[in-house]
Amino acid sequence: MYIVIIAWMYVAVMMAVAEAVAPNGGLLGAITTFIFYGVFPAALLAYILSTPARKARKKAQEAQEAAETHAPPQSNAGEKIKSSD
Repeated sequence: MYIVIIAWMYVAVMMAVAEAVAPNGGLLGAITTFIFYGVFPAALLAYILSTPARKARKKAQEAQEAAETHAPPQSNAGEKIKSSD
C-alpha cells in the first residue's frame, strides 16, 4: 500500500516542480497542483486501502471487550491465607 502512495507523491512532486519552473507557471500553481493532484488523492487512497485493517482492529477490540464483560469473576479460593504470626 505504501509503495503506491509514495510513488504517487513522487509523481505529484514532479508535476509541481514542472509547474513551478515553467515559463508561465508559478509557485501558487505548483502548490495547488501538489495539493489537488498529490495530497488529496493519496489521503483518499490511504483511507480506502486501510479499511480492512480498521475493520479487523475494531472487531478485535469488540471481541476483547465482550470477553472482559462475560468473563467469570476471579475467586481467591486457591490462594493461601497469610497468617499474622
